[in-house]
Amino acid sequence: MEQTMDIFKRRKMTYTAVFLVFIAVFAGASYVADFRVVDGILSFPAAISWIASNLIPDQAALERLPNILDKLLETALVSVAVTVVAAIFAFFFSLLGSNITKIHFAVKRIVRIIAAFFRNVPDVVWAMLLMFSFGQNILTGFFALFFTTFGLLTRAFIETVDEVSSDCVEALEATGANLIQMVFQGIIPSSLPGIITWVLYMIETNIRSSTLIGVLTATGIGYLFDLYYKRLDFASASLVVLSIVVLVLVIETISNKLREVIL
Repeated sequence: MEQTMDIFKRRKMTYTAVFLVFIAVFAGASYVADFRVVDGILSFPAAISWIASNLIPDQAALERLPNILDKLLETALVSVAVTVVAAIFAFFFSLLGSNITKIHFAVKRIVRIIAAFFRNVPDVVWAMLLMFSFGQNILTGFFALFFTTFGLLTRAFIETVDEVSSDCVEALEATGANLIQMVFQGIIPSSLPGIITWVLYMIETNIRSSTLIGVLTATGIGYLFDLYYKRLDFASASLVVLSIVVLVLVIETISNKLREVIL
């Protein structure tokens, strides 16, 4: 009994120490950034009042809805195209980095380093770098999203493929199957549900990311938001934001339904 009480006391002391550390870090960061919690809380009523008077779509904003929906569709289609193309390249690239395929260690290491490089550079940084070469156009946004998506999916697919039952691959090897036969008859059927789940997730992510990319590359729905915001047309800008939220919710609902069918 006493031993149990000692364990609870130690846990309580640990939790208290962690909580105090978090408080100290927050206080230090607030001091350095000159952030005042009380002022932030007191500013909420004025902020809500401003939102209610400026961010409600009016008649002029609703008249721009067809153009907003057109750009929204363009953004969605580009996001889907980027994800599908990146997924195809990432899958075959991930086979070189997987332990299941028994590729040479040096090749697997290089593949994982390349995937880590592409996924750790944010798509916004890719967009800014690529604008020097391609300018502000949809191709810049496509490649910016492609590089980050490729890196993320390569890493995700390596983990997914490695989770494939080794018994299946060993059984195919015992029958004399070559690498291509093992991939198409064993690895792909076993890992397909996980791959599709990751692709659907990246479509949702890229739709959100493409909005910010569009601000930089002057394309898609991000361009419209930037245009309305700089013109101080907050009603139209808020309608753009609402349309993006609705699109993301629709895509998420469709993805969940597809996952239920697939899984």
